[in-house]
Amino acid sequence: MKRFIFALCMMLLPALALPKIPDEEDILRKTMDSSSPFYYPSLLMRYNNLEHMSEEEYHYLYYGFAYHENYKPMATNNAITDLYASMMTLNTDEPDREQMQYIISVCTEAMYADPFNPTVLNMMVFAHGALGDKVKEEAYYNHLQGVLNTIMTSGDGRTDKYPMHIIMFSHAVDVVSSMGVEPKRAEIISRNVEYIPLAEPRRVPDGKIKGFYFDYSRIYRNKPDDVTFKRERTWQFNNLGVREYK
Repeated sequence: MKRFIFALCMMLLPALALPKIPDEEDILRKTMDSSSPFYYPSLLMRYNNLEHMSEEEYHYLYYGFAYHENYKPMATNNAITDLYASMMTLNTDEPDREQMQYIISVCTEAMYADPFNPTVLNMMVFAHGALGDKVKEEAYYNHLQGVLNTIMTSGDGRTDKYPMHIIMFSHAVDVVSSMGVEPKRAEIISRNVEYIPLAEPRRVPDGKIKGFYFDYSRIYRNKPDDVTFKRERTWQFNNLGVREYK
């Protein structure tokens, strides 16, 4: 069974040579074209059916969701709140079957509004594995890897010139946590970019990483008019405790 709470899915990497920066016009054109292999309704149906998908398909799936009617990045996802509450009482060594079934239920509900949430996907991996369903465990693990890879190849995140691109704020924390490092409080750098410093800098072959930059422009474009990013925001993420954002 895959390890709970992000076994090191990704390692800290040196700067990417050619990040795959999302091209909004390209994404919109290909995901809206019914004759395109990246037509969004078809991609999302295959994703929900747990089919095997290519790296390119994950790219259009993830960033194409910003144009889906369910994309409301500032809305409260009550199912994720319920998931976090359940995770606080989870015995990872001897998981309870009834609790695993409940986790699958709330994760399924959460994915309606946030189908690419790495925490949710990670918990689907764990719950299905705990119940002995190896097929779904592997399928969700592949989805988790596909989503993380999509974000991490969109930019190296080492500078605000090449940030990693996200469609939900919590995804940035998920990505950092998936590297096996502890994120600190995020700092809003500009209308489009936030910075998440690491609790401890990490050395990589070409230098030292002190934190990562993320492009949240899709969230900004879809926020309600009365919402600002100056006030504190908090999320409970995995077992890392509450993180505050300003």
